[in-house]
Amino acid sequence: MIILSSEESSFSFLELDDEDVIMLSVSSVAKPPATAAAVNRPACVLLLRVLEAVLPPLPFPFPRSLSLSLSSAHRSADLMARASAGNVLSVGKAGVRIVVVGDRGTGKSSLICTAATDVFPANVPPVLPPTRLPEDFYPDRVPLTIIDTSSRVEDSGKTGEELRRADAVVLTYACDQPATLDRLSTFWLPELRRLEVKVPVIVVGCKLDLRDEHQQISLDHVMTPIMQQFREIETCIECSAYKQIQIPEVFYYAQKAVLHPTGPLFDQETQTLKPRCVRALKRIFILCDHDRDGALSDAELNDFQVKCFNAPLQPSEIVGVKRVVQEKLSEGVNEHGLTLTGFLFLHALFIEKGRLETTWTVLRKFGYDNDIKLAENLIPSSFKRSPDQSVELTNEAIDYLRGVFELFDIDEDGALRPPEIEDFFSTAPECPWNEAPYKDAAEKTALEGLSLDGFLSQWALMTLLDPARTLENLIYIGYPGDPSSAIRVTKTRRYNRKKQQSDRNVFQCLVFGPKKAGKSALLNSLLGRPFSDTYSSTTDERYAVNVVDQPGGCKKTLVLREVPEDGVKKMLVNKESLAACDIAVFVHDSSDESSWKRATELLVEVASHGEITGFEVPCLIVAAKDDLDPFPMAIQDSTRVSQDMGIEAPIPISAKLGDFNTIFKRIVKAAEHPHLSIPETEAGRSRKQYHRLVNRSLMFVSVGAAVAVIGLAAYRVYSARKNASS
Repeated sequence: MIILSSEESSFSFLELDDEDVIMLSVSSVAKPPATAAAVNRPACVLLLRVLEAVLPPLPFPFPRSLSLSLSSAHRSADLMARASAGNVLSVGKAGVRIVVVGDRGTGKSSLICTAATDVFPANVPPVLPPTRLPEDFYPDRVPLTIIDTSSRVEDSGKTGEELRRADAVVLTYACDQPATLDRLSTFWLPELRRLEVKVPVIVVGCKLDLRDEHQQISLDHVMTPIMQQFREIETCIECSAYKQIQIPEVFYYAQKAVLHPTGPLFDQETQTLKPRCVRALKRIFILCDHDRDGALSDAELNDFQVKCFNAPLQPSEIVGVKRVVQEKLSEGVNEHGLTLTGFLFLHALFIEKGRLETTWTVLRKFGYDNDIKLAENLIPSSFKRSPDQSVELTNEAIDYLRGVFELFDIDEDGALRPPEIEDFFSTAPECPWNEAPYKDAAEKTALEGLSLDGFLSQWALMTLLDPARTLENLIYIGYPGDPSSAIRVTKTRRYNRKKQQSDRNVFQCLVFGPKKAGKSALLNSLLGRPFSDTYSSTTDERYAVNVVDQPGGCKKTLVLREVPEDGVKKMLVNKESLAACDIAVFVHDSSDESSWKRATELLVEVASHGEITGFEVPCLIVAAKDDLDPFPMAIQDSTRVSQDMGIEAPIPISAKLGDFNTIFKRIVKAAEHPHLSIPETEAGRSRKQYHRLVNRSLMFVSVGAAVAVIGLAAYRVYSARKNASS
């Protein structure tokens, strides 16, 4: 948050003791303050002044014209080059819309008129029509639309509509009317929250020339409590339209709050760069470190400067930057050049100085949007596929991931522990596996690490469920090839069923069953987790993924997706709910007859859905808790159902005894042969018989019609010959 104050010949650069608010004053739009004085200035602020003293102008300049045209020898940079050329709003906005609100008589209309014409108006209407400032009005070259509003109660509805469409809000009070200042916190700021206006707010004190000279107040003293309560306030500034004091700065800072927001970059509470900002800057540093020596050499620094700001650095400027960084942060520079620590340190300085446009220019040059994620147009996201096709990693992508796994396995224990996983994804906005469905979905070591199989299984699961997310993270971690070539779309299940063999390496298995049947125990056993007698009901879908060794040394990846009993009906409402499924498993408690009956009901429901939609899937029945005595008639009932439906007899397992009867290999084998183990319901059988009867009838009709036509033709030939002979 920035407070801008102005007295006609004095400017101040201050930082408060108890509040993370930087107070700046700007004498012109494009230049920093000419002079500066500080109160309780911390070391970092002192360094800012030193940096500016050593390097005037700033080595990473505030460019008057920005371009997002990208070029680089690296493949990652080539992908980023697809970002639209143009101004900083290539992330999606065509202009900035600023709405001006405040009490009646606070100078809203005069402020707008003076900013647009550079002349104080003698007379202004109560409400101005929309005012457009051309794109060359400010250095960012982005058109600005300013909306004046009425303060009348009867116009509050229209004002609310305008506020909801705003990119930023300028909230005015009159310097000569203290009551209007009080109304900021008692009415206007709460009203913005009530309207859910979640955009930057610029508080502007107008009519500075009319303030009583004997009642001078400290702006920072007045505004600090308000800014502590209302964090949406980005900047506070006082101005005078009549005396032309800081008028252009008002809308410049409003525009800047939209184009170069503080929130995504800097944590006001801790006074540090936000984690996502650090991750993005780290990735940019690595991309610019062409020789991969962990530091930016003079040549690499110059390339970075030219790429981001279209202007080279002078050798003396490079020396000055490194000297200042090294004096305050010894690890910021080494014998090879500017280190990552020094690179981040410089950006922290620019941000704290209010030069957010510097860091935002760098981020946008490398394709980042306002959320500090790569812009959507840089991530391949369109995968043409039918519902029964899946997406997998290619062998090239898997080989690459094997290589980086070894690279990040610092202790060479064959597993990536949580800190190593975090380091692996340290150039992505966040680790994609920290939340469901990926969290706890793969097998962990005793130290909570991921083995190579577990690591590749996580990637396989993410690719199956969200291919675009896989490609996005491959780009973040520096995949050297075209990311779209890292995945492949499999053949349709219908095609595989016709060929009687699946070409897939990753199989998705839906796990159905009643409560307390042992579904979760089956998933846990795939992950190598010990059996627990403690029952915990599964309310949401859950995934487990692991590599299954097949005969001949072949490896397949099996994904188990547990479907809670209560979620089956909701799932089957979707016609294509079984399309992505390679196989379904129905688990029941072999000691509980009611569990068996419910499992068979679910089997019939799922099988019927597959028959109706055309997405039939192979099915297996699993008799869990084999360590307990089976219910009476269990063998007879299970034999009858399996024979009637044309599938295998139930497979007995005991998670408690660790006896799984090669269940996972059997699941994979059934999925590899999609033409087998497909259950047939009585209704489905009746439909098939009906279709066969109809087809047979149509065949008889067709044959009869053909015989009749042939007979008629023969009769005509016979009649013609008879007539000819007579």
